[in-house]
Amino acid sequence: MSTGLRFTLDVDGLGSKTFAVVSFLLKQRYSFPFTLDIEVASDSFRETAEKLLEKNATLTIWQGDTPQRYISGIVTRFGMKEYNGWQMCYSLTINPPLWRAGLRQNFRIFQQQDIQTISATLLDENGITGWKPLFYEDHPAREFCVQYGETDLAFLTRLWSEEGIFFFDRHVADTPSQTLTLCDDVAGLSRTDEMSFNPSPTTTLLPTIISTFRYQAQIRPSSVETQDYTFKVPGWPAYYGRDGEHLNGQRTQYEVFDYPGRFKDEQHGQDFARYQMEGWRNNAETAVCISNSPTLWPGVIFTLTGHPVRELNRQWQVVSSVLTGKQPQALKGSQELGTSLDNQFGVIPADRTWRPQPLLKPKVDGPQSAIVTGPAGEEIFCDEHGRVRVRFHWDRYCPGNEDSSCWVRVSQAWAGAGFGNLAIPRVGQEVIVDFLNGDPDQPIIMGRTYHEDNRSPGDLPATKTQMTIRSKTYKGSGFNELRFEDATGQEQVYIHAQKDMDTDVLNNRTTDVTANHRETIGGNQVITVKQNQVQTVVQNQKETVGQNQSITVGQNQAETVGVARALTVGVAYQTTVGGVMNTSVALTQSSQVGIQKSLLVGKGYNVSVGENVTFTVGKSKTESTGKVAVYSAGEHLELRCGQARLVLTQNGKIFLNGTAINLQGVQTLSGDARMINWNCGAAEDPPKAPEEDSSQPPDMRQY
Repeated sequence: MSTGLRFTLDVDGLGSKTFAVVSFLLKQRYSFPFTLDIEVASDSFRETAEKLLEKNATLTIWQGDTPQRYISGIVTRFGMKEYNGWQMCYSLTINPPLWRAGLRQNFRIFQQQDIQTISATLLDENGITGWKPLFYEDHPAREFCVQYGETDLAFLTRLWSEEGIFFFDRHVADTPSQTLTLCDDVAGLSRTDEMSFNPSPTTTLLPTIISTFRYQAQIRPSSVETQDYTFKVPGWPAYYGRDGEHLNGQRTQYEVFDYPGRFKDEQHGQDFARYQMEGWRNNAETAVCISNSPTLWPGVIFTLTGHPVRELNRQWQVVSSVLTGKQPQALKGSQELGTSLDNQFGVIPADRTWRPQPLLKPKVDGPQSAIVTGPAGEEIFCDEHGRVRVRFHWDRYCPGNEDSSCWVRVSQAWAGAGFGNLAIPRVGQEVIVDFLNGDPDQPIIMGRTYHEDNRSPGDLPATKTQMTIRSKTYKGSGFNELRFEDATGQEQVYIHAQKDMDTDVLNNRTTDVTANHRETIGGNQVITVKQNQVQTVVQNQKETVGQNQSITVGQNQAETVGVARALTVGVAYQTTVGGVMNTSVALTQSSQVGIQKSLLVGKGYNVSVGENVTFTVGKSKTESTGKVAVYSAGEHLELRCGQARLVLTQNGKIFLNGTAINLQGVQTLSGDARMINWNCGAAEDPPKAPEEDSSQPPDMRQY
């Protein structure tokens, strides 16, 4: 039974004795996939890349027949070296399955997912099933997280760094078990036995000791301040800081200020500041060690004993390791010494959590175009902030519906508190998207553009002189439009309202039309003037009412006509005055009735004529007085009919003149006077009436 140190390599599909390990170099450190370079010799000259690449391989470190450690991975490189006369030499590189994630580059969006969910998705797609999260911190979901031109490995490593997560391969010393472990606290590390300090090493594994322990401390940043901004809480300071610990006497002036801090809530802000601080100081206090133990790898805590500096005899955690093994006797004819193993590793005190330093986030070089998306059948899809969702041309996973991208803010021409400009991009429109601070996680729409399927209003280039603002009826074919025509001699402002148009003026409104003004109203028009209205027509005015017109004046109405007024009523004309009506004509008034005129006065009726009055009746005139009729003339009152006359004069004389006078009393005829003269031929002729005014009123139709 062998009792010495030895190394073997097993590759899937090949015999266990195919390769003899000549040497290997294993590099491990936190937050990096390990690399195992192996030099092997073989009696076979026919090993090819096809047989080895992508195959699972395991390096085993033995002490006699007892395995001390297994390192498993996949063969990622195959090299054929020299032939030494007996054997063919090959070189292989083995990496963990996580290494494969570094070969896939992608553009991808993750929404409302926490770091564990994002990690599970990408690790599963890369065929990594043996992994375990050891999270002691809260890691809230991210609203919008973009993998922008990064490999899966680079993307995951960056996110893990931001979240204060480091990763390593957890090994179980006596078994081939090997698990990718994501950890965010020192509490998740493994503990091992005490390791004694012994500066006189041997080449065997027993006993395992630390032969070299070189401690060092260095000045590192002393504090971190981070700041960010979110439009949802614009007044929030979003400022968080963290002071470093274990400063070892260094000054505290070395502040790192980070903006933007890549957080939108308090918890992320506080945590990210702490993670950054611990990341910047992850190498402030370290030690470089050399040991013959193969079981000290990143993720292991051990206790150092026996060091002459008592303060160093404490717990340390391994953060990196370079394990070198040599087995020269695997080469036939080799005269070198026997098998050797050397482990050079780095440690930090075990009372603190190692975290990765912040990694650079890719930036977007300039704006991009995208298509606005929404639910099927929807034309306008936005949230309470007027944000929309878009599909980026590079997003192969986008469903093109309401779940596309995050809600993206839209830049407007003017944005104030309850005022400004608002135009929501509609589903299917192409928009220009920029990114705040070049951050792919913070898109913002800065503009819109037409494309072949969405053409501009008008017919370019024929309508190149027009500037148009045209909307589209929601789920319809109508539109509202404001258009400016700037063609020389054809300048025009055009407004189109698909349905209603409301104008609200809180004070004055002035409209000045230099030439003509025309309005056509298809339905009704209602104008309400709450105080006064003045309407002035410098020349002529024509108003046509097709059917009825009703004018209601609450109190007084005054109408002034400078020269003449003509009123034509086709059928009937009625005037009703509730109280008093006065008509004043300065010169002459003429009234003409085609057929019949009726005048009804409820009580009194007075007619006053300054000089003369003439009544001409074509046929008959009948007057009827219910009780008393009084006719009065200041000088002369006369009734005429043919040659008959009845004259009453101012001096009290009455003359009755006619060719024949008949007096008849059916019952009685009485007469009484001081003197009665009945003469033949001696009666006094009645006086003539004063000279009559024969002039006629003017013809009003000439006006």
